[in-house]
Amino acid sequence: MEFNKIKKMELPRVILAGHGALDKIGEVLNDLQIKGKILIVTGPKTVEVAGNTVQKILRKDYKVEIFLTGDATIENVEAVKKRALKKKFNLIIGVGGGTKIDIAKKAAYDLSLPFISIPTSASHDGVASPRATIKDGENNVSSEARVPISIIADTSIIVKAPYRYLISGAADIIANYSAVKDWELAYKLKGEDFSSSAYAISKYTAEEMINYAPSLKPNDEESVWVVIKAIISSGMAMSLAGSSRPASGSEHLFTHAVEAIAPGRALHGEIAGVGTIIMSFLQGQDWKKVREALKIMGAPTKAKEIGLSNEEAIKALTMAHKIRDRYTILGENGISPEAAEKALKATEVI
Repeated sequence: MEFNKIKKMELPRVILAGHGALDKIGEVLNDLQIKGKILIVTGPKTVEVAGNTVQKILRKDYKVEIFLTGDATIENVEAVKKRALKKKFNLIIGVGGGTKIDIAKKAAYDLSLPFISIPTSASHDGVASPRATIKDGENNVSSEARVPISIIADTSIIVKAPYRYLISGAADIIANYSAVKDWELAYKLKGEDFSSSAYAISKYTAEEMINYAPSLKPNDEESVWVVIKAIISSGMAMSLAGSSRPASGSEHLFTHAVEAIAPGRALHGEIAGVGTIIMSFLQGQDWKKVREALKIMGAPTKAKEIGLSNEEAIKALTMAHKIRDRYTILGENGISPEAAEKALKATEVI
């Protein structure tokens, strides 16, 4: 049989992580041979944390403008695109948490501009992934976005973010534990595209985070270092796979269902962690190991801890399979309310 497979992979060219990494941004742009004008996309809080610093360093050699934005909505993405087009910017830099970076990388993707990711917190793996979650009306839509040409993660800045955000990021990495199992299932039963290297990276990253959980602690740069490295590795796995499969399975379908039912009650990674307990149980994996890791690091393990009533948790689990066309342990028809309640009680989520 003639071999005719072809695959495109985009990976960051420069990754800089550690204490004082932000001070090196000028060197990074020089290494990347960046020319022209730069638009920094950030928020009212994160501009004070890091946005102004980025502008101060770069304005010696570049024309730099700051664009303050809000939630990750399609309207805010369009506003960034409008500004970038009007003033003919050559590079977009996202400075902030997940929402600001999602806006920046989605706008960069739509405009075919290079994008640099500078996280100020490590609340989920979006800072390094080729996907963006953008709110369009009432729905959160996960769409293809720009792979960062560089990720600059300064642990001395990220460590100042609330510890809850770091725990959320660690939980989002642990979610890879069930995501890769779903991916393997879809590969075996549905013939879905599969990358053994991306699978191995994602699985290893989840296991390492589970093992590191007892060592995670607040106000500790080493803890930030470990989580941000895992987040970047997870993003690399998605880039290698050409999809979010290595880091998004049934647990993320549950997460998005919860976010639709009860928006704003918990952080994305916190919900994904709870979802991983449930889905690992359904998959026949060691769900107790997942639960203990989350519990010891201080992440939620129960529905009420992510702001859900028992009825809302059951509803989210029964509707999760409808969130997107992705085969997982939930199957194509989902599970019944009775089965959902049984799983939630068995895992002590309710």
